[in-house]
Amino acid sequence: MAKCDEGYLCEVCGEEVEGLADSALYLQYVIGWIDPETLHTRRECHLRCHPTLAQFIDDSRFTPPVQVEGDFDRRLMDVHFAAERVDLVTRGYQRLCDLGSGRQQTTVVDYPLPEAQARWR
Repeated sequence: MAKCDEGYLCEVCGEEVEGLADSALYLQYVIGWIDPETLHTRRECHLRCHPTLAQFIDDSRFTPPVQVEGDFDRRLMDVHFAAERVDLVTRGYQRLCDLGSGRQQTTVVDYPLPEAQARWR
């Protein structure tokens, strides 16, 4: 199969990442962790294949929630840090859900949250 016919394959499990709301890559882009200039050079990954990120999603559409055991468990982190991370990552996930629903017509440069867009201007 031609590379362009394969879709976006998860670097962890090898399966296709079918939608924005499943994408760890686009979540990181939307919350401002990936610069727009390097987005096209990054590898794709399912959110559930990136549990240290996915554990911060607190939204009823993301079920079952992800929990991490060990040193990177959010329950063991500083309470204020974890709360800020939950807020940011959850808002990013919600943005991806809105974008993936087709209700919003926008280009990829407009995907990021307002604070991420402001940083890159």
